[in-house]
Amino acid sequence: MATKMLSTNRAVRLNYDIIETFEAGVVLYGSEVKALRESKVQLNDAYARFENNQLYLIGLHIAPYSSAGTHVVLDRTRRRKLLLHRHELTRLSSKMNQEQLLLIPMAMYFKDSYVKVELGLGRGRKTVDKRQLIAKRDADREARRELSERSR
Repeated sequence: MATKMLSTNRAVRLNYDIIETFEAGVVLYGSEVKALRESKVQLNDAYARFENNQLYLIGLHIAPYSSAGTHVVLDRTRRRKLLLHRHELTRLSSKMNQEQLLLIPMAMYFKDSYVKVELGLGRGRKTVDKRQLIAKRDADREARRELSERSR
């Protein structure tokens, strides 16, 4: 099974406390898939939301395909349906409603010939929590650096 990474949202782990991850398929048009093959996608402002018991990805920006015709003009940030099993959808919607959690796209990639999105279920971090996380990460990095210098 070959996977080709298209885009990642690197700020997710800093801004959100991720509890669980899911893999979902995405409903796309042909020219959007071709644009994805050129890696013309941005996940930064995207999020997932339930509408009429269906899960949609909102705010995903896919730039137009460079060789596309001009007769069909697609909205770059239109909402795109996410494909999950029914039991996963019901479990996700109940968790999101009960625990005030968010679904944030973490990565987008090709898995064989299918476009997949890795979704993270989590809650937002406050600024104080972010500072503590950064300080802990820096301290761990310094400790690893010291250990590697001593082992030389």
